[in-house]
Amino acid sequence: MKKMVILLITGDIVCTVLALGIAYLVRFGTVPGMESFLSLAGAVQLVLLVVAVIFSSFMVEFYNVDKDMKLRERIAHSAISLSVSFLILSAIFYLAPDLTIGRGLLAMALVILCLWQILWHLFCRVSLYHPGLARRVLVLGTGPLAREIGGLVSATNHNHVLAGYFGCTNEPIYVPSHHIVGNGDGLVSAALRERTDKIVVSLSERRGAFPLSEVLNCKFSGIEVIDAPSFYEEITGKLMIENITPSWFIFSNGFRRTGFGRIMKRSTDLVLSLVGIILVLPVLPFIALGIRITSPGPILFRQVRVGQGDRPFALYKFRSMRADAEKASGAVWAQKDDPRITRFGKFLRTSRLDELPQLYNVLRGDMSLVGPRPERPEFVDKLKEVIPYYSERHFVKPGVTGWAQVKYPYGASVDDAIEKLRYDLYYIKNMSMLLDIIIVLETIKVVLFGRGSR
Repeated sequence: MKKMVILLITGDIVCTVLALGIAYLVRFGTVPGMESFLSLAGAVQLVLLVVAVIFSSFMVEFYNVDKDMKLRERIAHSAISLSVSFLILSAIFYLAPDLTIGRGLLAMALVILCLWQILWHLFCRVSLYHPGLARRVLVLGTGPLAREIGGLVSATNHNHVLAGYFGCTNEPIYVPSHHIVGNGDGLVSAALRERTDKIVVSLSERRGAFPLSEVLNCKFSGIEVIDAPSFYEEITGKLMIENITPSWFIFSNGFRRTGFGRIMKRSTDLVLSLVGIILVLPVLPFIALGIRITSPGPILFRQVRVGQGDRPFALYKFRSMRADAEKASGAVWAQKDDPRITRFGKFLRTSRLDELPQLYNVLRGDMSLVGPRPERPEFVDKLKEVIPYYSERHFVKPGVTGWAQVKYPYGASVDDAIEKLRYDLYYIKNMSMLLDIIIVLETIKVVLFGRGSR
């Protein structure tokens, strides 16, 4: 799916550059030479146009491969996206007139781009969904794990189709019998007959049942072999923690921390938190006034949270609940329509403005802009007892936003904590600047559309 998203974005960049060139040709009868685009002003104009288009397309979920848009919906989303691009660029050109692309030229380029973008995304979508182009997956196993993996293949639009299940000795049968392939043949023969591209090893118990030589022959025959947890991670963007062993963590790719990566992440945190604090300073007095008017008590809320290395730290937020919210109940998760939340506090939580003081935590080094959500010690002690690998989320700094926060709504139970841990461990395994950028962009969508708040 990452390859598909990269392909979509690359195509949009090419379409944007070509659309601008065609607009020049139609309006002026000529296309600027390479020297115009290679000049500083020309290069900046082109970069601004591309960034505005990609940002706007991301906001309307053009790069969400799981979202199935009809043609009419896609046309409407493209029109909205490019209108937003036009407004963003108009504002930038107003502030920096030397970079201006003429409005008529810009509008024409965006109209041309609208058509090309729709055609390009439809072509990629057809390629993704076409059965003849999909990768055929043979699930090795017939037990409960195999049933889950087979259901995942059938339920997701990730360019995979289920070729069937192959049973092994002493493996229980939890899958439909008509989907079991083999007919007494070996794994290699069954895989070749079903035109298998990928084998997902999903045995409930491997000891004494794993067909080592046959799987090895399939591997040498050019068929990709992958285990169930890795396939689950690839498809869902989270980890299958209940079927992961310590050896899987040890030998799997990821979980790498380089000195350069740490320096880059901390430098980015410092710069962006400082910029963020400067930008939000004008609205802070109004937030403080709103809190003071609507409920008695302090403006800032200070609470102990668990940070990197299980070390406690003081997290700061704008107070959104009554001052005596936990006097009777003690530490509890916030619930839907929680009566402890004040009227102004509900607005703060929905808009995520209550979390602005955490920029100070980032500046101090307690937190990062992106990372797992910091939990309270009372909850951490409880969750460690019932959830495997829960402590591993504390190997990195907690974040103001994170992969779990943008992919899953507010958690208020042990089951929610398990689901969010899947995403947190995926993030820790695959940490990178690119993933952080994606999370920040997703966070903007979450804030704009008020998703997942409580």
